[in-house]
Amino acid sequence: MAALSESRQGGDGAARATIVIAAFNAEATLERAFMSAIEQSVPVETIVVDDASLDGTATLADRLSRGVPGARVLRQPQNAGPAAARNRAIDASSAPWIAVLDADDHMAPDRIARLLDEAEREGIDLLADDLYRVREDRLHATEDRLWSRQDFGHIDVSLAEFVTANLHGARGQRGEMGFIKPLMRRQFLQEHGLRYDEGMRLGEDYFLYAQALAAGARLRLVDPKGYFAVQRSGSLSAAHRTEDLGALLAADQALLQHPKIARAARLALRRHSMQTRKEWAWRRLIDAVKARDLPAMAAMWREPPAVFASLAGKLGEQAWLRGCHRLGFGAGPRRQG
Repeated sequence: MAALSESRQGGDGAARATIVIAAFNAEATLERAFMSAIEQSVPVETIVVDDASLDGTATLADRLSRGVPGARVLRQPQNAGPAAARNRAIDASSAPWIAVLDADDHMAPDRIARLLDEAEREGIDLLADDLYRVREDRLHATEDRLWSRQDFGHIDVSLAEFVTANLHGARGQRGEMGFIKPLMRRQFLQEHGLRYDEGMRLGEDYFLYAQALAAGARLRLVDPKGYFAVQRSGSLSAAHRTEDLGALLAADQALLQHPKIARAARLALRRHSMQTRKEWAWRRLIDAVKARDLPAMAAMWREPPAVFASLAGKLGEQAWLRGCHRLGFGAGPRRQG
C-alpha cells in the first residue's frame, strides 16, 4: 500500500493540502475515509486524530498510516470532541490549504485537485463543493445532493445568505449549508485567529465559517467535486444535547457582537438565534420534567413570547398525541423542531 500511496500523493512533493480526519469509534468506516484521502491526485498530508475512541479506531489508524508518506496519527488523551481534534491536527500541519473529512465519509481521488485549481485561480478563502448524500448500500450514488439537484456553476455566499441557509427546514431535512466541507486557506485562518470553538459539539463548522465570513472571507459554493457524505442514524451530528444547543445559541450571540456585521446578516443571525433558542428551551423543559425540577420548569415561562408560544405549541401537540394513543388512533408522524 505504501508504494501505491506514494505514487498517488505525488512522491516527495510538498503537500498542497492537509486532510484532517477526526475519528471517534470509527473502526467500521475509517479505512474507507483514510484511503480516499491518501489516494488524492495531488500531494497531501493526512492527519487522523483519534478522539479517545473506545473501539479499535486508534489501532486501525496506526496500521493504515504505517509507511504511508505524509500520513500521521495523533491521539487525544481524553474525548474532547471534533472541534478540539481538528484544531490539534491543524496545529500539527503546515500545508497551505486545509480540508476536513469526516471519518464516515469519503472523497473522489481528484476532489482536492479540482478544488485547489479554482480556489488558487479565483482567490477564494473557503471553497466548498455541493455534497453527495449517500447510504451505506450506495456509497457512490450521485442523485441526492445537499444543496441543489442540478448543476448551478457557483454561488458566492455572503454571511447573511450563509446564516439563512442554516435555518432548519429551509432546504429540507438536514440540508443546511453548515454541513459543507470547504477547502480552507490556512493563511486567512491564521491572520484572523480563527479556530474551531472547542466548547461546541454541535454547529462548530457553522460557527467557524460564519466567523470567517464576518472577518471578510470569500466563501464560494460550487458544483459537486466528489465528497460523499454517508447518512448514518447514529452520527454525532444527529444527536442534539441540551448543552450543545446552549453553546450554539451562545455562538450566535457572539457573532451578533461583531462590530462589522451588516444589517441583513444581523437579521439572519437573530432568526437563527431564535430558532436555536426555541429548541434549547424545549430540551431544557424536557430535562426539567424528567428531573422533576419544579423551579426549572417554572423558569421556562419567563422565556421571550416567541419561545413561550413554541413551548406551549409543543406541549399541546404532545398532549394531543398522547390522547390519540390512549384512544387507539395511533400517534402518526411527529413534527420536527
